Amino acid sequence: MARMPVRPYHHGDLRSALLESAERTLLEKGVAALSLRELARDVGVSHAAPGRHFKDKQALVDALALTGFERMAKELTAADHPDLPLEARLTELARTYVQFAVTHAELLEVMYSRKHDPDISEQLRSAVDGTTTQFVQIVTDAQERGEMIPGPPWTIALVIGAALHGTASFAAQGTLTPEAAVSDIPTLIHHLLTGLTPRENE
Repeated sequence: MARMPVRPYHHGDLRSALLESAERTLLEKGVAALSLRELARDVGVSHAAPGRHFKDKQALVDALALTGFERMAKELTAADHPDLPLEARLTELARTYVQFAVTHAELLEVMYSRKHDPDISEQLRSAVDGTTTQFVQIVTDAQERGEMIPGPPWTIALVIGAALHGTASFAAQGTLTPEAAVSDIPTLIHHLLTGLTPRENE
């Protein structure tokens, strides 16, 4: 039987190709379907080649989580505009987070499944922290201007994050459509900032 031809690749390309294939598999079939052997077949390399970058499936999953957090952090950084008023600034950042979450729901599940594992690498832990930086900074800036209650910025940012992640989860479960989850963000942020008790002139 003739051997299947192996596609040549340049140094550094294989890891990216494997991760792209893994994310497609994740989207189409879920994390249980991830297999280094199948990914090797998909990108056209020998079944042993992925071992140069990922020692096992868990290492592949961690790499997917890492790239997910890095991409999310990059999008959040690009969406943060400190010159905007507080509500507009927070709304833009929140919309970006929820848009990423509903667009990459399967990847987000992998990301958060690894987030709290005590054995994750420092690189992954740092990437996780990078996705909270902008929200903590918004809280800190608002507190300095007297626009938000005093208190630990991380704790207040956690309240915001819980509301956003909950919205994304509702979309993933079908309680909300992805479109509704994103379009409802301005109302959500308004309620977070102003509370739910009756206010005059509203």
